[in-house]
Amino acid sequence: MDKKRPKNLNLITIRLPLPALVSILHRLSGLILFLILPGVLFALHLSLESQQGFQIVLGYAVHPLTKLVLIAVCWAFLHHLFAGLRHLLSDLNLGMELRQAVLINRMVLSSSLFLTFLIGMSLWWV
Repeated sequence: MDKKRPKNLNLITIRLPLPALVSILHRLSGLILFLILPGVLFALHLSLESQQGFQIVLGYAVHPLTKLVLIAVCWAFLHHLFAGLRHLLSDLNLGMELRQAVLINRMVLSSSLFLTFLIGMSLWWV
C-alpha cells in the first residue's frame, strides 16, 4: 500500500460539497452563538436592571457596528436553527438521497440568508 496519491493541502482551492459546507457553517454558527452569549446576557441584565440601563443598551443598539453584529448573530441563529432541523430530518432518514439532500441544503442556506436579509433591513432602518 505504498501508493503515491496527490495531496491538496490548500484549503482555499478545495471545492466542498454543499452538505459539507452547510455542516461546517452549522458548527461555525453554533460557535458564534456560544461566544456571543455572555454579551447578550449582560445586555439583558443591564436593560432589565433600571431605566438608565435600558437607555444605555438602547444607545448601543442604534450604533451601525452593533447593528452589523446583531445581523451576524441573527444569521448565526437562523442558520443554526435550519441546519439543526436538517440534521433532525437526516436522523429520521428523510432526505437522504442525493437530490433531496442538495435541495434541503439549498433551502437551509437560502432561507437563513433571506430571513437574515429581511430582519437586517428592518433592523437597519429602525
